[in-house]
Order: sequence, then structure tokens, then C-alpha cells
Amino acid sequence: MRILTLSLADLGWTQRHIAQLTDEDAGATPARVNKVSRTRITALSGDGLLRLVTQGDESTGAYVTGDWVLADAQAGLVLRRLERDTLLTRRAAGSGMETQLIAANVDTLGIVTSCNADFNVARLERYLAMAASAGCLPLIILTKPDMTDDPREYERRAEALSPIASAIALNAKADDAAEVLKPWSKDGQTLALVGSSGVGKTTLANALTGATEATAGIREDDAKGRHTTTSRGLARTIFGGWLIDTPGMRALRLNDAADGIGAVFADIEELAETCKFRDCLHASEPGCAVQAAVAAGELEADRVKRFMKLVKEDEINQEAIHERRAREKDFKKMVKTAMSASKHKRGKK
Repeated sequence: MRILTLSLADLGWTQRHIAQLTDEDAGATPARVNKVSRTRITALSGDGLLRLVTQGDESTGAYVTGDWVLADAQAGLVLRRLERDTLLTRRAAGSGMETQLIAANVDTLGIVTSCNADFNVARLERYLAMAASAGCLPLIILTKPDMTDDPREYERRAEALSPIASAIALNAKADDAAEVLKPWSKDGQTLALVGSSGVGKTTLANALTGATEATAGIREDDAKGRHTTTSRGLARTIFGGWLIDTPGMRALRLNDAADGIGAVFADIEELAETCKFRDCLHASEPGCAVQAAVAAGELEADRVKRFMKLVKEDEINQEAIHERRAREKDFKKMVKTAMSASKHKRGKK
């Protein structure tokens, strides 16, 4: 990647970003975050690659690949982050409720799965909800079409998941694989790829960027693959856009995704508005329009179960988030009170 030849326009700089600048930003260098480590941020600018650190005790964890920042290029310092157009997040792995940032300012989320046992309806619905919550266009990319007699059937199944879902089947190893994805990876576009390991994400990334990164195979017995991508970063596509390839996700736990869930399951949400009770759980309550649709064969019972599972999960997440924020607020108040008391005590001496 010839970083020194890039302009801000090449990086995706638009009038939306210019509108965020103030007189105080005069002299600052706009840059787009490439990679984030615990101690440093690397960013791409019109002046080349910048190696930056944050100010004071600010954590680099507040930044993510795709962010736009204003920097003091000479001092190697991040001055501030510009507002994000979109932000992909999930709950971090483990038992905690921490939010993990995945990518920012992404136009299209490419949800990569394959035409075999990896095609998982519940997981795809989660990815769709994540995309909708972030404000990204979701595109389901179906690889390994040679493993089925009817790839089009997989496309139909994928698009039937939600009104917001679009799907396309392609052979990641074919010569025209990149060309198929050109509309979502051309100049001015940022495409992020997510999905399980071994479904062809790295092969697609190589095709889109002209790179030769190693790829990992897929186990035929369970259609599960091995991890190849271990970190995320910006890569220029051969069509002038940007690609963010993410490490394979074994599990996707949604974070603050009520709007996204509502978008994916818009049919159920619309029915729920006509239920007799506003707090209907769509189980055995009288006057439940959702269960009436199931009984009439107009709605799959399993789809309702998946919807309710995601709604419950999001409610638990929201409760945890509110509790954490309350604790943080109480702690800050306690620290402020303690500092004030200490200052008052010193003043009496």
C-alpha cells in the first residue's frame, strides 16, 4: 500500500468531516485510524503513516479501526476524535458486560458464511441486528457455492431472514470474486468483513486488496475453520475503497442492539403492536397477535423464539449497562467529595 500517495479524499474524507472542524482545529492533521494497540494508534493521513499516542490517561481502547481523528503530527499525539457515522460493537468475550469496538465508519458489513453447515440462521440474525444497530448496510456473502446443488436457495433463505437482508453467492477463489463485490468496495466505500473462521474471509480479502496473506482451510466434518486474521486494520481495495477484515468470531453477543433487533424482526414487532397487552411476552397470553400468526401458519414459531431470546438478552445487557454507569457515577461523586474534603482540610492548616 503506497501510503504516501494517499489524499484525504482517498481515505474517505468528506464534507461531513469538514463540517465538524472548528477554528481550534487549525493546524491539526486529519487521519484515519488503521490499527490500535494497547499503547499506540497508527493512522493514515495525507502526509503518510502516523504513529500516535493518546493524551493524558486516555486509553487507546476508546479508538477503533476506521475512526477519524485530528492529530498533532509532529508530536505524535491524538487531539480528538471526530463523530462516527457508524460504529460496530459487540459484548466482549467472557462473563463481563464490557463493550468491544469492532470498526467505525463502515458503509457495508459483509457477513460471510458458506453454503454448508456454517449457514446458521440464528447467527446470521445476530449479525444483521449488529449491522442495523450500527447503521451499516448488511450484505450476506455466501461462499463455497460448489458445496451445494442450489446456491440460489441459500440466497433465498438468507434474504428471507429480514427485509433488510441482501445476499449474494460467490466463489471466493474465482477470478471474478472481487469484481462481484466492487459495488461495496469501490472508491468512497468502506467494507468490513465478519464471520466464522474458515468460510473464505481471508481469501476474499486477498482478492479485494490484491494481497497474498495465508489462508486457512476448513474442516469437512463440521464445516468449522481455523483462524487466519488475528487483528483488524484498514486495507486499500483494488477499486479504491477500504476493507476492514476482522478475526473470526466463534460467538457474537450483541451490545445495545434494541433498534437492530427491531429492524431484523420488523414483522414480529409490527404484529406485537396489535397484541391485547402492551407487555405481552408472546407465549400464552390471551389476545397475542404474534401467537395467532404462528397458529395460522403465517409466522414460524422458531423465529419468534429467536426474537424473544435476543430481546431478553438485550434487556439484560441494558440493565447491566445502567448499573455500571450508576456505579461509575457514584464513584466519581465519591472521588470529587473526597478531593474537596482534602482541599478544605489543607486550607485550615
